[in-house]
Amino acid sequence: MARKLTEKSEIRRLNQIYAGLPPNQFAVAQGLIIQAARLRVRLDQLWADIQENGETELFSQSDKTEPYEKKRAVAELFTATDKNYQSIIKQLNELTPPSSGKGKLSELMRDG
Repeated sequence: MARKLTEKSEIRRLNQIYAGLPPNQFAVAQGLIIQAARLRVRLDQLWADIQENGETELFSQSDKTEPYEKKRAVAELFTATDKNYQSIIKQLNELTPPSSGKGKLSELMRDG
């Protein structure tokens, strides 16, 4: 059984990935790491809901109109949250020096 993702475990994982940053950049990265961890946990929660309940639902303005499929609010939240998460990860990656592709960034892409 997979271990449940928590904010604390994700912060620990990201801290390990970005530990090689110079101390001043690592200090700056801390806020981004915390926010990325929060967003990743939230994404997992939203994804579980989408898997269980689907992306769409039947919706009707009144009893007199035929219901139609509408995107669920949780699906909209997932998309917005994922966009924010990707933006923060991009900012974190911009703090890292270019590499041969066999370092911490590759590890993040594999584990993320």
